[in-house]
Amino acid sequence: MPSLPTTPVPIVLAGARGHGRWHLANIRRLQHQGLVRLAGVCELMPLDAGELDAFAGELPEQSADFGALLDSTGARAAVICTPIQTHAELALTAAGRGVHLLLEKPTAATRADFERILAGVQHAGIACQVGFQSFGSHAVPAIRQLVRTGAIGTVRGYGAAGAWVRDEAYYRRAPWAGRRRIGDTDVVDGVLTNPLAHAVATALELAGSGTAQDVAGVETELFRAHDIEADDTSCVRITTTAGVPVTAAVTLCAEQAGEPYVIVHGDRGRITFWYKQDRVLVQRAGHGPEEAVHGRTDLLENLVDHLVRDAALLVPPHRTGAFMEVVEAVRTAAEPRALPADAWYTVPATDSTAPRRVVRGIDALVEAGADNLTLFSELGAPWARGSCPGEAPSVRPPTSAPDPTAPDVAPSPALESRTGPTTEVSSS
Repeated sequence: MPSLPTTPVPIVLAGARGHGRWHLANIRRLQHQGLVRLAGVCELMPLDAGELDAFAGELPEQSADFGALLDSTGARAAVICTPIQTHAELALTAAGRGVHLLLEKPTAATRADFERILAGVQHAGIACQVGFQSFGSHAVPAIRQLVRTGAIGTVRGYGAAGAWVRDEAYYRRAPWAGRRRIGDTDVVDGVLTNPLAHAVATALELAGSGTAQDVAGVETELFRAHDIEADDTSCVRITTTAGVPVTAAVTLCAEQAGEPYVIVHGDRGRITFWYKQDRVLVQRAGHGPEEAVHGRTDLLENLVDHLVRDAALLVPPHRTGAFMEVVEAVRTAAEPRALPADAWYTVPATDSTAPRRVVRGIDALVEAGADNLTLFSELGAPWARGSCPGEAPSVRPPTSAPDPTAPDVAPSPALESRTGPTTEVSSS
């Protein structure tokens, strides 16, 4: 547990419904420990008494104007859990006021917005943590140590797999759900970039290839079974500058929902990491299977610890640069291909679920993609035949590489005169 601050850190939560409910509960947990105080909630529609029941007696201020709320509450930190396309403006609004950040993943919808965030954070000198919770797993350094000591021999690649179930109501929960763009605004709410973003980002983190400079190229194959704009069944292969491939095969149209995982492939064994469970299985020549469950450091707790005693941030923005190269490759790729009608079937609605679409055989394909470091077209999926992977051009290096010890890249002239316009939000 981090050192207790003399005074709890005042926090504003932007986006308290949807996934924001998890953050609300986590803030309540840390408030009970005396680490933080929920000073404000930014929502288009204020939370009612029932939603704030656990904070009775010390109710936060509420407003739809994020900047004004930061000003009126004197917040020292903010959690941003709002639609993807709002991240950049809200992050810069906080940075312009010197407010530290926990910013939900994906960091931004575009590479350009990501670079604006990097510049704004460095210019303001604030701490910014990106919400890839799996990076807080103590399994991550344990796996890296196993790789360093040659436990599985020479690493051949990293494969990620995610087979989840989402029904049609999932895509009706918000106007931006399942969208690639709204008007001229990029959203990029695809399976690789949002719901199963952790699979991609965790594989890159384990590979030690988290920054934009670590990526040489990105190949994508994007498909959709649901009647949406974005992809719901996709794969990606990232070529790292170290020459080690990182692949991810993911779907929201699984036959049966499974725990997502990352495999580290060595020439003398493999390590499987179920990152939501912090569970690791080591299989190697000359040894029986070895399984362990590790602890985890909460990212907001880590941010508070950073502010109180200068602990190292677990997920500073530049460490998500490689993942943002994947987001950019998905954003600029051709529109996701609609799967033919014979490639999927509909599971009827139940009392608790809406109808959902299932891609035939996708569970096995996702598993094979992670096992073999291959794309769907290379696995012979009939609906992927003739699909040429979309390959991003060589990654454009930034003007100057960010200093990993600094809050993160070059100053932004736009922030010199930023006063922060009225910024309204709604939950992710």
